Amino acid sequence: MNDLRGFFVAGPHDSGEPVMGHYYEMASADPTRPQVWGYTGGLSYAPGERLALHAIATSPEISLTIMRDGLAPETVFSGTIPGGMAPTPATCSQQGCNWPKRWAMEIPANWRSGVYRVALTIAGHASEHMFVLRRAAHQPKADVLMLLTTGTWCAYNDWGGSNHYQGLCGPDGRDFAADVSLLRPWATGFVRWPDGAPRIPHASPPLTRPRYPHMEFARANGISKKYASSGWAAFERPFALWAEAEGITLDYTTQHDLHRDAEALAGYERVTIVGHDEYWTWEMRDHLDAWLDAGGQLARFAGNFFWQTRLSADGLTQTCYKSRAAEDPTTNRRRLTTYWDSPALGRPAAATMGLTGAAGVYAGWSRCAAHGAGGFTIYRPQHWAMAGTGLGYGDVLGRNATIFGYEVDGLDYTMADGLPSPAKNTGLHGRLTIIGMAPATTLAHSTGPDDADPFIGQDDLREVAEVVHGETSPETLARVARGNGMMAHYRRGRGAVFNAGTCEWVAGLIRRDAPVEQVTRNLLTGAWR
Repeated sequence: MNDLRGFFVAGPHDSGEPVMGHYYEMASADPTRPQVWGYTGGLSYAPGERLALHAIATSPEISLTIMRDGLAPETVFSGTIPGGMAPTPATCSQQGCNWPKRWAMEIPANWRSGVYRVALTIAGHASEHMFVLRRAAHQPKADVLMLLTTGTWCAYNDWGGSNHYQGLCGPDGRDFAADVSLLRPWATGFVRWPDGAPRIPHASPPLTRPRYPHMEFARANGISKKYASSGWAAFERPFALWAEAEGITLDYTTQHDLHRDAEALAGYERVTIVGHDEYWTWEMRDHLDAWLDAGGQLARFAGNFFWQTRLSADGLTQTCYKSRAAEDPTTNRRRLTTYWDSPALGRPAAATMGLTGAAGVYAGWSRCAAHGAGGFTIYRPQHWAMAGTGLGYGDVLGRNATIFGYEVDGLDYTMADGLPSPAKNTGLHGRLTIIGMAPATTLAHSTGPDDADPFIGQDDLREVAEVVHGETSPETLARVARGNGMMAHYRRGRGAVFNAGTCEWVAGLIRRDAPVEQVTRNLLTGAWR
């Protein structure tokens, strides 16, 4: 497993193993090796703004194609731009690549909101980047605004060596990066989904060491090991293609736009969030809360609402110290980049979303409820969101498509008369109705060394117990090990969140699971009650 393809290289402490090893994509220092890379000067733009492209290439010219992604990608620019090489700093994943600006243009007024792929090609190599185009003020609004989970995209992007999971930092060069930069390429697999690539959920046979086929595939095929965890291609893109086929129009904006602009969601009755939605700033939550309280309706088909982050003044660097929060230099303890459910922050995750990633988080992989239901067991089939599905009490929504995983959001609850209800003191700012749920856990259980999982193991279990509950006692560890994920309707202010708290909801759309599709239609186009 030591062989690496493409421009992937082994980290200084790489074991060669696809799950625990550390490898990453990087520009080559070999001047004879054909290569081309690029990134835009911003994550998102609006028509009329100036799009800038920074790039390096071993050719004096680069073939550039820009296309709006969709069922039939729409080419909006094709031409050649200057190439040439420049150094790539060792700290590029944290501080940016600092490559020359090779080309710029004013974005035409008629370009539609969307995610635009930037294809760079020379003889012998090609790579892709992307940027988001917001709707221009003069353009009509789409049916729904998609709020892209760019905080999580940034956290997982490992081009250049470091992200918020593994990295080249610290005294021995093996620490993750508390700071990550947008001024670098997106790792292979983030812009386009690799052919034949598996999704994350996988139930290894009991009493065997758990496998991670998506990471095995990634290492063997020259793809980022995080390709299935985040990025446009993993979650939002297949959802957007499904919506387009259904005739449901979408506009697009980013969490970074929401951070800087309190009016980013203004004028939209309905907003959707899809996929892996793990990292948020305080300002993002402020602006979403205000929109909800004023009457907005959020259809969230996403899981793992978990970490507070900060952004630099220009929005191009994201900070999250995570398990090293004691090193966070902020003097405002409420802005510590740790779990939202940390008592130090005083702002529980459920206050905004109705659910939290700290209620169980893992399902459908490793040894974490890997042989569970695969979908949401329905407790309130009469809820308007379930209309037209044909499902009744105790049926499982999305079982055949495995929509429940790989990270989920839930809440502590009580049972009475066969119906779950939120427990007291869970941080809610309104009424929450639990429609469906299933077990999840922060513990990768094992019976011994032969089926133990070194990837998840018990580290997350202990950390959640310590941060959220203040200690790692037998009682708190057991409490954290017994979790859940939920599908719930949360009323906040004059607005509401319908929270299908799972990363893998989109798998039901990819696999054309009829009840999952019907719930999605109900939430995007139906009347909320």
